[in-house]
Amino acid sequence: MRILLTNDDGIHAEGLALLERIARTFSDDIYIVAPEYDQSGAAHSLTINDPLRLRKVSERHYAVKGTPTDCVIMAVKRILDAGPDLVLCGVNNGHNVADDVTYSGTVAGAMEAASLGIPAIALSQAYGPVGREESFWDCAETHAPALVTKILSEGIPASCIINVNFPACKAHEVKGISTTAQGRRDAQTAVIDQRADGRGIPYYWISFERGSSSPQHGTDLEALARNRISITPLKLDLTDEAARLRLARAFASSLQLAK
Repeated sequence: MRILLTNDDGIHAEGLALLERIARTFSDDIYIVAPEYDQSGAAHSLTINDPLRLRKVSERHYAVKGTPTDCVIMAVKRILDAGPDLVLCGVNNGHNVADDVTYSGTVAGAMEAASLGIPAIALSQAYGPVGREESFWDCAETHAPALVTKILSEGIPASCIINVNFPACKAHEVKGISTTAQGRRDAQTAVIDQRADGRGIPYYWISFERGSSSPQHGTDLEALARNRISITPLKLDLTDEAARLRLARAFASSLQLAK
């Protein structure tokens, strides 16, 4: 099985090295194509106004001066002589759940693979309240191989990705695995931090302040809060079917008059 690995934390990220160790537990045919620099928050963006620079780091290891989406496209269309059978994205330093999913370059790399018809799994490791320095990489490293093997044995539906998040705890403290729905935070505020450069010209940092919240039952947020691994299937199709049907009924008479 040929596996393509990518991430959004960059080619030298600790989580990418961890992902390679995980992937090598069930295949030796592995390629790594990852961003040259940290692309956290890049979401499903493409680089279309600048050239893409490709650098060979070592055998089967490549860095792209672009986004995770760029990396997947470059790997499939330019680097690999035959397409991968699986794309693994991560292991991200920090969880990708709830609202984070729409910002995540890790999830977006998997989505690009799915849009190309390739099964894909995104993997993220939550860190503790101290911050990124309080990592629990052993949690993902211990549990990911068997978990990915099980997912592959069950099969990944077309136009779907599997979003896996490991809780911020040691491997032996994991309470189980939950198949979850994407949650929604009820306390998150965007913050604009204004600063000034050496000439007094203002510049800005965007960040988020997260207050306490009560995660809904059955969601990815609840699973991580309970020290459980969260597995969430996400669809490329973003259509709200209930809303579509409601609008169809509302506009039915108008459409008939237009004829």
